[in-house]
Amino acid sequence: MTQAPDQALLWTIIIGLALGSFALRFAFIGLMGGRTMPPWLMRHLRYTAVAIIPALVAPLVAWPTPTGGTPSLPHIAVATAVFALGYLSRNVLIAMGGGAAGFLVLFLFVG
Repeated sequence: MTQAPDQALLWTIIIGLALGSFALRFAFIGLMGGRTMPPWLMRHLRYTAVAIIPALVAPLVAWPTPTGGTPSLPHIAVATAVFALGYLSRNVLIAMGGGAAGFLVLFLFVG
């Protein structure tokens, strides 16, 4: 049986994470807020969302929790359709909406 962490340790971790999060945000907003960023940095920051969204979604497709971590055909089918829809439309919101609609259709009619 696991033991509950000490209250002081828990609050120390919470406060430490809050300060770290604030420092990271302040580094960009507070220190760089009034300055123009170099073109090379702006070019690299453009790809941040493009890299983060697949990194969040890929584990959910490859090892879905509802199936106990085994790949499932509905997850792979919807991911393939969303990839194609995003590629053809060049619009993230349309691709995400298509993924939600694809899951609804597959799980309502296929089960």
